[in-house]
Amino acid sequence: MTKTNIIWLIIIKYFYSDTKKKRKKTQSFAKQEVNFKDYLYIPNGWEPVLYVVYFLLILYVIGAIFLFFSIAGADFANFKLLNMASFFIVWIIGYEIVATILLIRILVMFLKYDEDDD
Repeated sequence: MTKTNIIWLIIIKYFYSDTKKKRKKTQSFAKQEVNFKDYLYIPNGWEPVLYVVYFLLILYVIGAIFLFFSIAGADFANFKLLNMASFFIVWIIGYEIVATILLIRILVMFLKYDEDDD
């Protein structure tokens, strides 16, 4: 090869490498990994049991707290008059409250999401 051919190869390689730089793959908001262990205390090996317990108890307690403050007027005497035996109804109230809070939080996280952050 002659010197001019080598120079042309270097120039072509230089310009080719600049135009074909590997771009950093951006991760979309929806493709992020969600790990519940970041938000809940779960010992290893107890995941299935504790997910069910958290799913039932947290929602029931939040529903009962909502009933205590909104329906009973934060008066324990009125709260005792409520029929708390209907577990499913109280649980559904808690579920709706938690679902609303989580959807609002996801929306806020989406609006604050920056693709440059890892």
